Amino acid sequence: MELVEYPDRELMMISLADRLGSELATALRGRERVSFCVPGGTTPGPVFDTLSGINIDWNRVTVFLNDERWLPETHERSNARLVRQRLLTGRAAAATFVPFYAGTAEPEAALDVLAEALSPHLPIDVLLLGMGADMHTASLFPGADRLAEALAPDAPVLVALRAPGAGEPRVTLTARVLADAMACHILITGKDKRAALDRAQGLSPEQAPVKAVLANATVHWAE
Repeated sequence: MELVEYPDRELMMISLADRLGSELATALRGRERVSFCVPGGTTPGPVFDTLSGINIDWNRVTVFLNDERWLPETHERSNARLVRQRLLTGRAAAATFVPFYAGTAEPEAALDVLAEALSPHLPIDVLLLGMGADMHTASLFPGADRLAEALAPDAPVLVALRAPGAGEPRVTLTARVLADAMACHILITGKDKRAALDRAQGLSPEQAPVKAVLANATVHWAE
């Protein structure tokens, strides 16, 4: 793990956007299509705002989420809604978006179809993750009902799970898919999450799921 500390959040967001854009551009020079996997939530919004205007061949980039709440894009808590509003605008509107919501009553009914649509875009070229103060990443929550399956070396591409405090059922990429990314970045802010990151390094992935992806990650932190 590499930890990059920044003097303030604004500088971090701009610097991280520049680095992600550079890595996407490098990947595009070597392959016809590349994949960019991003988190939901509000924290990465400023990164997305900058990225959406960078001048790369967005029409050759496939964007998808780390995880999704089982909600339609019209819902205010939909991760896809945020990504469309903040990232897939401007130049980045030309990118292809692969959603993780299919409209079935329960996510389990759609997992095979969703995974089939995603598989051609794996392994992930550039991955951006977040982390909660509980040390979850994507929707790999401590105490989730199918966490062990999602952490297994032979896990499927996607798992549907439910966890205390997660609200809606979630669909998440599994640990092996996240860990296989060519480039992995984790964005965190504040003293609580920095302390959680320090704790995670001494725990198991079952206790601190973010541990499953830390080995090859660059963590970006500002207070």
